[in-house]
Amino acid sequence: MTGGAAAQTLASLPSSDVGAKVRGDAKPIAAWTTFCQDYAAECAIDRSEPTRITLTPAIWNTITAVNKRINKSVEPMTDMDHLHVADRWDLAEDGIGDCEDFQLLKRHLLAEAGLPRRAMRMTVVIDEKGEGHAVLTLITDRGDIVLDNKTNAILPWHRTGYVFIKRESQDAMAWVSLGGATSPVTTANR
Repeated sequence: MTGGAAAQTLASLPSSDVGAKVRGDAKPIAAWTTFCQDYAAECAIDRSEPTRITLTPAIWNTITAVNKRINKSVEPMTDMDHLHVADRWDLAEDGIGDCEDFQLLKRHLLAEAGLPRRAMRMTVVIDEKGEGHAVLTLITDRGDIVLDNKTNAILPWHRTGYVFIKRESQDAMAWVSLGGATSPVTTANR
């Protein structure tokens, strides 16, 4: 995890509203399906919520603070090392988690702070090592931005270096394809 986000500001984000293109339906990650059974409120779609976050300085400060706090406070560990299972999604209740647990906890806290859950989508990517990885995509009026446990920097999706595979739908408890490549079966990165 790098700490290059210390001086990052809202003004440093691009002003365009370019977002990842949805290319159809996708099969959900199996561990997400189980997570949604266990944490139904975390997966529910409220169609009255906005589909985009309007980035104001106050909202930006909330996003960056939550991202840094969770990246610092959760101990990274794969589900296999921690729980002896290939992939399990949860809110890192014990302070230990892998990539998706970081992102789910960030989304939970950002939703508690008033951001629309519908505009914060769990996303599966292929990372720099060619492995499955989960990030949190915030769909904003400044484009799609990504929160990642590997860095405190919040980047536009197209500047992460990742191949975007799929993310949660904004319209149903389902997933949509982002057309990047074949989906990994698990998101097992720390």
